Amino acid sequence: MANSAQRLLVIGPSWVGDMVMAQSLFMTLKARQPGATIGVVAPAWSQPILERMPEVDEVLPLAVGHGEFGLASRRELASRLRGRFDRAIVLPRSWKAALVPFMARIPERVGFVGEHRYGLLKERRKLDKQVLDQTVKRFVSLGLPLEEAASGDFALPKPRLQVDRDNLVNLRLTHSLSSRTAIGMMPGAEYGPAKQWPISYFHRLAKRLVKEGFEVRVLGGAKDHPAGEEITHGLAHAHNLCGKTQLADAVDLLADCQQVVTNDSGLMHVAAAVGTRIHALYGSSSPAYTPPLTDNAVIHYLGLSCSPCFQRTCPLGHTNCLNQLSVDQVYQQIHAAPQRENVIANG
Repeated sequence: MANSAQRLLVIGPSWVGDMVMAQSLFMTLKARQPGATIGVVAPAWSQPILERMPEVDEVLPLAVGHGEFGLASRRELASRLRGRFDRAIVLPRSWKAALVPFMARIPERVGFVGEHRYGLLKERRKLDKQVLDQTVKRFVSLGLPLEEAASGDFALPKPRLQVDRDNLVNLRLTHSLSSRTAIGMMPGAEYGPAKQWPISYFHRLAKRLVKEGFEVRVLGGAKDHPAGEEITHGLAHAHNLCGKTQLADAVDLLADCQQVVTNDSGLMHVAAAVGTRIHALYGSSSPAYTPPLTDNAVIHYLGLSCSPCFQRTCPLGHTNCLNQLSVDQVYQQIHAAPQRENVIANG
């Protein structure tokens, strides 16, 4: 890894939050090898996020659906990459994730041991989950020499996505957003309902905030649109933007929010990476494993005896880890936060 002009290929993860956290690896690689170029193989949906990372020189979309094998697509991409990269860093631990750099004949290929991919990787590292106890640590470690990576004692630069202020102006006009100070809400969690604060709680919180003069923006994908309707029902100055914006738009809209209230989700990590104050709601997952990578966050986590279970649905049938997390608690912390004006208002 001494060659400063090394051409690096990173096989990126498949989830929004993980892709944001992968920026910590890209930042580490560029800091240590300023002349290196970084290409990222990633699902097509992630391209708008990667384009907001100045460390990424090239995005190489892989036209394969989540969970799909897609051998023909992988082979076609590998043929285009042949001879273009010196080293590949494979972040996912699946067998298929290591195929493209192997078929592209990239000389150095590093990743964690997983799914019997011994022939596909040149450098196979054992994952010590006690030392590398966070997703971001695992990603960054693969860009470091083995001895340093194994120690777990290394810097973790915080992701920082670029904001497009011109796009933000257009979004405000398109969606008739006001000049009120905005609070974002992200009720979705792709993993399952055991990570989702009750929608009725979001609605009650939104009602109180609108009454006080805030604007509420609910963000998420098309699947979250019904939840957004329930949250904003009957409330002026509350906007359901779920399914109405692209991923790059969410970056800009979240940067324009003073604070956000969010489940442990991909958009939580996006909000953290644009500097917005986070109120992160944790149920079945652990804030120790996938925390928002920011110093500007409040973690709402009850830490019940059954938490974290990491299940998609509550195995005990009550989801008390979220149902007992009160609207009042979150509301009070919003008012305890330092005030910050909207991005455009700030100039």
